[in-house]
Amino acid sequence: MINFDERARDWDSDPMKVERARVVADAICTALPLPPGTRALEYGCGTGLLSFALQPYLGSITLADTSQGMLDVLAEKIKAAGVMNMFPTRLDLGMDPLPAARYHIIYSLMTLHHIPDTEDILGKFFALLEPGGHLCIADLEKEDGSFHGAQVTDVHHGFDQDVLQSKVAVAGFQKISFSRVYTIHMQGKGFPLFLLTTQKTAAQTVI
Repeated sequence: MINFDERARDWDSDPMKVERARVVADAICTALPLPPGTRALEYGCGTGLLSFALQPYLGSITLADTSQGMLDVLAEKIKAAGVMNMFPTRLDLGMDPLPAARYHIIYSLMTLHHIPDTEDILGKFFALLEPGGHLCIADLEKEDGSFHGAQVTDVHHGFDQDVLQSKVAVAGFQKISFSRVYTIHMQGKGFPLFLLTTQKTAAQTVI
């Protein structure tokens, strides 16, 4: 089990994490239109590195996480920066009721592999999107378990893109695409990250 509360204070001190967030933000901006007034949800936001990189292009951002330690650091960063369109909230979509708000874009970075029930969270993302809204997921390609190591057992070892694409389609999404956007280098190995982009088309509604 990874204790994100304990790691929160030092999270932003890793240049790789900062670069990774910037690269993924650039890829999202390239892949999708982000018109003024776009309402966004980042799920598994951590200290908000990805949302800070996207903040100038979005109307409002709800930043959700289950780690209070991460959210505390995030709140301090928002206050220090004087940012007015970022709103942290503690939310666990695996247990909590769906919020009433709906969003034009939902995105996550290195979060999906920490969520046990992939199908469930994809269905909830679908429900939380406005018709025509987009989902962007950046996460690990399928790996052998060495990314976290044998001591961490409560994670997915990345994702096979064909399997994940099928699950995304079953959740109701259309226009599914993948691109490789980053590679994490550690322990003498490279761990590629994909960016999945998909859409809840305007004709679709939640049943």
